[in-house]
Amino acid sequence: MKFSLLPREALFYDLLGNLVCKAESAVKLFKELISSWDPSHPAIQELKDVEHACDQIVHEIMVKLNKTFITPIDREDIHSLAKKIDDLVDIVQALSKRMVLFNIQEISAHLTEMVVILEKSVVIVVAVVQKIREMKNTTEIFDLCIQIHTLENQGDRVFEKALGDLFQNANTANSLDVIKWKEIYDFSELAIDKCEDIADVIWGIVVKYG
Repeated sequence: MKFSLLPREALFYDLLGNLVCKAESAVKLFKELISSWDPSHPAIQELKDVEHACDQIVHEIMVKLNKTFITPIDREDIHSLAKKIDDLVDIVQALSKRMVLFNIQEISAHLTEMVVILEKSVVIVVAVVQKIREMKNTTEIFDLCIQIHTLENQGDRVFEKALGDLFQNANTANSLDVIKWKEIYDFSELAIDKCEDIADVIWGIVVKYG
């Protein structure tokens, strides 16, 4: 009979840790993609592969949730964290897909700025997800969550500036480009917002268990 050397707590934390690291990889791939934009860039396929790998991890988490009687934190929180991290990867992968479908020719400065904010956010998300395993320093976890909220506010300001510039320069000739870039900016903001959503879940976990 085989016995697992890992406690049940470690299994869930390891899976969440793997999942959030995949999310960080997806964001870095997207940043690489827009820094040297090409609709045939290998990062586009790599993003698809990361998204598929995340789906597999989420599936494993859900299976284990259904088979585990006692979980280290509320199963609803584990489910919510896994879902929101997976959503983040889905959004980033969808962004790359839309850019190809929209036949984007050049990358705007606003998008580059939003992706820089997104990358900073996801790096902190990785750190904060890993820290809930032991929850030794709750003040540090709260501080990291606040940093994510601050970055989300920065993202909002860039998003508003991007839309303002987009519609200020809009005319009949470029109306299709306006529609395309509006959706790209919307998805970019949504990705940054998703980091804040993850931070909110973790904040609630620390309040309950810290």
